[in-house]
Amino acid sequence: MNKDELKPMLLTTLKGYTAQKFAADAVAGLIVAIIALPLSIALALASGVGPEQGIYTAIVAGFLISMLGGSQVQIAGPTAAFATIVAGIVMKNGMDGLVLATVIAGILLILMGLFRFGSLIRYIPYTITMGFTAGIAVTIVIGQLKDFLGITYPKGTVAIETMEKLTALVRNSGTMNPTALAVGIASLLILMVWPKVSEKIPGSLIAVIAASAAVKCLGLPVNTIGDLYSISNALPAFRLPEITFEGIHAAAGNGFTIAILAAIESLLSCVVADGMVGGKHRSNMELVAQGVGNIGSALFGGIPATGAIARTAANIKNGGRSPIAGMIHAVILVLVLVFLMPYAALIPMPTIAAILFMVAYNMSGWRMVVLLTKTAPKSDIVVLLITFALTVIFDLVMAIEVGMILACILFMKRMSDESGVMGWKYFDPADGDKPEDEQALRSVSKEIRVFEIFGPMFFGNADQLAAISPDADTRCIVLRMRGVPAIDASALRSLSQFVDRCTANGTQMVFSHVNEQPWRAMEKFGLIGQVGEENFAPHIGEALKLAEAKIS
Repeated sequence: MNKDELKPMLLTTLKGYTAQKFAADAVAGLIVAIIALPLSIALALASGVGPEQGIYTAIVAGFLISMLGGSQVQIAGPTAAFATIVAGIVMKNGMDGLVLATVIAGILLILMGLFRFGSLIRYIPYTITMGFTAGIAVTIVIGQLKDFLGITYPKGTVAIETMEKLTALVRNSGTMNPTALAVGIASLLILMVWPKVSEKIPGSLIAVIAASAAVKCLGLPVNTIGDLYSISNALPAFRLPEITFEGIHAAAGNGFTIAILAAIESLLSCVVADGMVGGKHRSNMELVAQGVGNIGSALFGGIPATGAIARTAANIKNGGRSPIAGMIHAVILVLVLVFLMPYAALIPMPTIAAILFMVAYNMSGWRMVVLLTKTAPKSDIVVLLITFALTVIFDLVMAIEVGMILACILFMKRMSDESGVMGWKYFDPADGDKPEDEQALRSVSKEIRVFEIFGPMFFGNADQLAAISPDADTRCIVLRMRGVPAIDASALRSLSQFVDRCTANGTQMVFSHVNEQPWRAMEKFGLIGQVGEENFAPHIGEALKLAEAKIS
């Protein structure tokens, strides 16, 4: 193990740190803070909490994760991936339930890092990641249509799950506010066009300023944040939730979901960042930092956080090259919170919805989804589409669980299809047989049968040994296993039973070219002793000589 694996990247980058590097990090931190401000507010509202809680998250989690993280450029904060999950938790279990779930997630993330689980994330198939990411994007869009269209729900309407929100939208579509829709469309146009004007100033900030000014000055009948939420510019304060056994039990499942999603999102962001700066992140240290950051965020009024790919990319493009940039971005947000937060009350809700539409569009990866559906194997397409559908219709937990089970089953089916047992074909010149390549032939007695096993031997294909049907004259069977990279207990049992059948029939056994893992497994299982170590040959030539000696 690398001795620096659990060392914060900050300590590494501070060696040789100069004033010039600090200036570049400071500029990058300022720009990222400007980008993070409207996004943090929008994501907090999408998560069913107050606008300032999004800022708290970006401040506390952003600072801690940058300070302790395993990436030199990662920017952390609230992300769209958590919005639907957090909103559901808040509606069902309240803020105490969310705090407990986030703290549990933080503890799990720390343990994942300490036990070196960082590299295991790569075993989650890309199709599942793409499926639930696209699904989350769709759930965000559905969740924001109400504010974008200015629709109002009757008192008592329950709209927690995505399908419930969709049903409520359809039933109350007659209450749509054309003015709110116009503000939303105008905001969306600004978000789409502004990047062509300037990449330094985020379009979300321009849209917020322009829409807020228009609604305020023209007196437009459009809901603003101040109409729906009370806003505070108080600094984050420590708050310990009520801790009960029942509460912990109820929050455990949500905590696990948050932890897995935070791990996946943060490490994916680190991989993207590595490609942009030519660096290499420390995955286990990053998981520990994510855990500490989420615990800190929860206990100081925030919501779950993880690495944000868009803000990380903006940090890199604007010159950020050390964790100092992320820490500066958090400090700047403290100043914004204290001095500018009251003005957030003027931001129209349709503008918040438009910002989240763009977030959903950017995170959806729809081009890659389309490409995969055209080029990937059918089994991968099935996993992607089912994960996507379950995320939208039910929830992320079911989507990941079913997606992983389905991916494993289909993978095993694919491996089983690529594995098999093939017997050598025998040619007798006396019968007029003429093989294509006579030079490749070996002289083998008819009393010896050679069978080649190829592919991994596991429970999915263990019964293939039963397909071996030697002739009545067969006195010795040679099993050539050079194409078997691995074997499991089910296949070992099947192989042992096959050896017993051969022994009972008076047929002797010789094994050829058993690879390292199968040899160790066979030895531990007792199969080497059952067959006799002297009946194992390093290659087919030696195996055939050994077989000839046995029948002579």
